[in-house]
Amino acid sequence: MMATALLRPGSTGDPGQRAAGRRRRDDAALRADLERLRDAHLHRARRLLDGPQGVRPVIDGCRVLSFCSNDYLGLAAHPVLADALREGARRFGVGSGAAHLITGHSQAHRRLEEDLAAFVRRPRALLFSTGYMANLGVISALCERGEAVYADRLNHASLNDGALLAGVRLRRFPHADTAALERMRAGGDAALLATDGVFSMDGDLAPVPALARIAEAADARLLVDDAHGLGVVGSGGRGTLDVYRKLGWDDDGSVILVGTLGKAFGTFGAFVAASDAVIETLIQRARSYIYTTALPPALAHATSAALALAQREDWRREHLQALIARFRTGAADLGLPLMASATPIQPLLTGDAETALAWSRSLEAQGVLVTAIRPPTVPKGAARLRITLSAAHAEQDVDRLLALLERLPCAEERQNCEDSSA
Repeated sequence: MMATALLRPGSTGDPGQRAAGRRRRDDAALRADLERLRDAHLHRARRLLDGPQGVRPVIDGCRVLSFCSNDYLGLAAHPVLADALREGARRFGVGSGAAHLITGHSQAHRRLEEDLAAFVRRPRALLFSTGYMANLGVISALCERGEAVYADRLNHASLNDGALLAGVRLRRFPHADTAALERMRAGGDAALLATDGVFSMDGDLAPVPALARIAEAADARLLVDDAHGLGVVGSGGRGTLDVYRKLGWDDDGSVILVGTLGKAFGTFGAFVAASDAVIETLIQRARSYIYTTALPPALAHATSAALALAQREDWRREHLQALIARFRTGAADLGLPLMASATPIQPLLTGDAETALAWSRSLEAQGVLVTAIRPPTVPKGAARLRITLSAAHAEQDVDRLLALLERLPCAEERQNCEDSSA
């Protein structure tokens, strides 16, 4: 009876009341933290897209000219892909219904894996639901707890998270600095070197040949996440590795390649391409592959169509390169602080988050959408506008963007802007 009295509703000993109090305190702390994010200009909000992806989407009810999508080839709403998706749904249904290792692996998946392996010139490819899951799967399956993984400091978060979740010793080397990498690992072990192919926020290419030499000397594997290179650079869009092949690098097939399908190819999903032994090991050990439902087969069917279209229509890459050159020439004429990039990712440095937001809002008020990228996505002091170009853009679109950038706040004092981005 005494215990019942002590725990009656409303008493200080009531577990339910104590839990409610903790929730209130926790929510108060969360709200305070959210306010701190707003005060620091780091709070993020989702935008609502009404209709298909494209360079002139309807966002939050307004038609805008967009320079912030990863739809580099303009395929996300292409009618050929839509038709293939409908055909795939008729043939294979909508959902896969199970994991790949149960009954979810369809003929559409097998065909796409074969198409992707042939495209990137690797013996086999393995589909994953997302690029994030692919990177988690590779690192956890191929590295033992406590082993050393060396990663470029500007790698995508999924590579870092994959290393942390695998329990390895993650060592991050300065961006693209292979000399620093060699000093860091001199005399030590290395199970894996990991890098983006095209860096998602800077737009530059990783020094793959030098990294491959270091990996070979260290008896380590090299993982290249080419999410932003495949479909865009290289012959037929074969990506960063192909860029270096054409420059004389001997690709012996040892590099493990990760690619995504929701950027240049316009659909969804990801894949890993590597040797037969690596792929078979992933099937047996990659938890992010084993314990998840397979990608919808209709999407796999549509992606095979996208892959064929992307290879066939070289004019998309040619037009995209012309737009990149036009934009960079115009930006140089205006003295804009662009970072060095020959890819569709064109970062315009602002330095602080407040300026990045102000510039983004100024452009949006005039009907042009460019995302402000702020910490922690980029290092502190390296906030920017991440301008991305698409083959669906026209020259007039680039010219309009340049005209608006010229009139941004602080544009008449360009040197001061450049100093603030240092």
